[in-house]
Amino acid sequence: MEELISNLNYTLGETIGLTLIDLNSFLSLLVRCIINFVVVGVIARCFYYPGSKRRDYMFIFIIMAMSIFLLVSLMGGGGMKTSAALGLFAIFGIMRYRTEAVPIREMTYLFLLVAVSVVNAMGKANYHAMSDYYDGMGIFTLLFANGIFIFLAYLFESSKVLNEHCSKYIKYDNVALVAPEKREELKADLEKRTGLKIIGIEVGTIDFLKDSVIIRIYYDEDMDRGSSIANMGRMPKMK
Repeated sequence: MEELISNLNYTLGETIGLTLIDLNSFLSLLVRCIINFVVVGVIARCFYYPGSKRRDYMFIFIIMAMSIFLLVSLMGGGGMKTSAALGLFAIFGIMRYRTEAVPIREMTYLFLLVAVSVVNAMGKANYHAMSDYYDGMGIFTLLFANGIFIFLAYLFESSKVLNEHCSKYIKYDNVALVAPEKREELKADLEKRTGLKIIGIEVGTIDFLKDSVIIRIYYDEDMDRGSSIANMGRMPKMK
């Protein structure tokens, strides 16, 4: 069987420049692809999605992560893979989608999943024919690295670890209540209007001509935790 495959590989290589199959490379790619898909899926679905409820970003994260994994995995040469990985990070560092600016939380998850995919793509053993031995990243090392990524996502998404309050900006229409001695009246009015239990208030820019002020409120609400629109300071342009 091995001789038949070897002959077919040689014939196809001579004819069309492609071989039928390289079992070692294929199995290595298959195992790493499964690991990458599972880890990316867990991070995007179990950690990112519950806090944001954004299916569009979750879809983008998974597709982009798998695309980067295959792109880096199938490139020839370790130096070329490293350069490609660094180039991808540089591109995403200045990336903006044309429809909207990518929120910082989404950009952080994007960098995390790009890092996961690059690590899994480059985690391959290399054979040295002269010395007849393999070196490189082992399966346990690869699983440990992926476990670290999952643990970090869990750690910083867990409310038990980071008890961060939700916040949002409000354009308020009663400047008379922003004075320090009327802070309790301001808090009561905001709670009545928003229906939220407000923990803290920050007063920003005051416009006396329009009788308005920018206020940032802090509150606890699980449904808003991780929301990418909560801190939006202005209305987005409608198409």
